[in-house]
Amino acid sequence: MSEITRVLKTFIGYLKRPDLYPELGRKIIKNTVNRGNAFKGKEKTNSWAAGRAVSQKEAVSKLFAVEIDAFRTDYADVLLTAAQKEKACPVKMGGPGALELLYYACEFTDAKHVVETGVAYGWSSLASLLSLRKRDGVLYSSDMPYLAQDGDQYVGYVVPENLKNNWKLFRFADKESLPKIFADNAVFDVLHYDSDKSYNGRMWAYDELYKHLKKGGVFISDDIGDNSAYQDFCEKNDIETTVVEYEGKYIGVFVK
Repeated sequence: MSEITRVLKTFIGYLKRPDLYPELGRKIIKNTVNRGNAFKGKEKTNSWAAGRAVSQKEAVSKLFAVEIDAFRTDYADVLLTAAQKEKACPVKMGGPGALELLYYACEFTDAKHVVETGVAYGWSSLASLLSLRKRDGVLYSSDMPYLAQDGDQYVGYVVPENLKNNWKLFRFADKESLPKIFADNAVFDVLHYDSDKSYNGRMWAYDELYKHLKKGGVFISDDIGDNSAYQDFCEKNDIETTVVEYEGKYIGVFVK
């Protein structure tokens, strides 16, 4: 699909969904007036992150006092089936991230309520749900419709049917999804951010999510090297964070 075709399909998709008009307005501003916003402070934060980054294994051991090896053994069949489904999917989206970090964050907090932004195939959703189902907990997910790809039917594609009773999926931008989620449940054990990559989008969401994280809860943000939003947020709130290097990117994680 050419870039012009993709943009046109996306715009038409927005026009068909009046409930997404607020996000369309934000997208237009972000891609015109605030075009540099996505990379604000990127060089500063990559240097900061590189200087303190540890492996996922080290982070889980340090924060949650467990080893990560059992996850791949205990859920080998589930993960293999999920990988096969991703491979067969005709629409390409983001692949699995630091699944052990998410799973053991839920185990550490005895999570019953988790919120995530960004779903795609549903790898992070799967990791959280494998833990939540032990306590009949609920995962609340925010994910924008895939307007240019006709890929909506594949959102959460790798999540098995037997886990979906513990999952509530909100198909709007974060600024519309999160208020709906917080109206349903106000306090969360684990927060996982992996959606709007812009500096302003992150700063807004980080502030909102942090308010709803319980004391002792775990905050996780993917791709913190895109700009300095995560670093600035942590410094503003005097938060001592762990940085995880995973497949060439950086993840931020801390316990509130």
